Amino acid sequence: MDKKVSFNDELLILVDSDGSEVGAMSKEECHQGEGRLHRAFSVFLLNSSEQILLTQRSSEKLLWPGYWSNSCCSHPRKGESDFAAAIRRVDEELGMSAELQEIYEFEYQASYLDIGSEHELCKVYLGRSDSDVSVNKNEISDFKWMSIDEIDDLMSSESDVITPWFRMEWNCLRQNYADGFKKL
Repeated sequence: MDKKVSFNDELLILVDSDGSEVGAMSKEECHQGEGRLHRAFSVFLLNSSEQILLTQRSSEKLLWPGYWSNSCCSHPRKGESDFAAAIRRVDEELGMSAELQEIYEFEYQASYLDIGSEHELCKVYLGRSDSDVSVNKNEISDFKWMSIDEIDDLMSSESDVITPWFRMEWNCLRQNYADGFKKL
C-alpha cells in the first residue's frame, strides 16, 4: 500500500502577490471557492533521452482528477521552503531524486467545476533524472515520458485532460525559457 503523503489539514503558506507570507491555512480551506493565494511549485523532470516525465493525477484527487500534468506539483508546508518541498515531493510521489533549478515564478487562479480552485504563487523547477519511476498511487495513476515535440503536439490538440497550470507553464517555458532545457 502506498504511503499517504498529502492531507487536507496540512497547513499551507498564504502569501500576497509579492510573495510575502501573510499566514497559514489548511490545504482544504485554501482550495475552497475561488481559492486563497498560497505558495506552490511545479517540477519538470527530463531524462538523458531528452524526454519529460508527465503524470496523470490520481482519480482520488479533489481537483482535476485523472488529468495529465507536469512531473510533480504540490505545496510547501508551513515552515518549509519551496525548494525543500519540491525535493521531498519528487521522492514521495515519484520515488525519484533529481537536481532541480528554479526557472521562474508566476501567479494563477483556476477553478475546477463548482468544486474548488487553485490560486497559487507557483515556482517552476526543471530537473534531470534517470532514476526509475515508482509512483505513489495515492497521488498519481499513470505516467509517461514524452519528447518536447510530443508535448507541443499534446498542447496544440486542445486536449481537455491537461491541468490548466501545466498548459500555462509549458507555454511559458517554450516561449521564454527554451534554453533552460538545453542548460540541464
